Amino acid sequence: MQRLAIAFIFLSVPAHAQSSFDESLARLDPETRLEQICSLEAMKRINRDKNPYHPDRAVIYAVSKPELKDDSISGDGGAFRSRGKWYQFSYVCRISTDHMRVSEFSYRLGTPIPEDKWDEYGLWR
Repeated sequence: MQRLAIAFIFLSVPAHAQSSFDESLARLDPETRLEQICSLEAMKRINRDKNPYHPDRAVIYAVSKPELKDDSISGDGGAFRSRGKWYQFSYVCRISTDHMRVSEFSYRLGTPIPEDKWDEYGLWR
C-alpha cells in the first residue's frame, strides 16, 4: 500500500482551489485517493460537530491498518491532531466509485494518544 503524506488543511475552499484539489487527487492511485479524501472528511466532520476539537491533520491508518473493501475503508486506528495533541478515532468511510467524493462517513472519537507514541505511529508535532 502506497503511503503518501499530503497535508490538505483547508476545510472550505473556493471553486478554483477545489478544482486544483480534484486534479491533484486524480493523479493518485485509487487506494491512496480513498485514504486522502476520507482523512479530509474526518477533519471536516470532527471540526463541524459539537466537540472541543478543531483538527488540522488526520491520518486514518496511524494506529492500525484500516480494512479496505471495494469503495469503503474502515478502522479504529485513525488519528487526528487538534491544538498540538493527537487523538484516536474510529470510522467508516464510503466513497464514490471513482474515489473522488465521500458518500457516507461516520466516526467515533477515541482517547488521546500519548506523546511518547507519536513517533511509533508516524505522527508529527
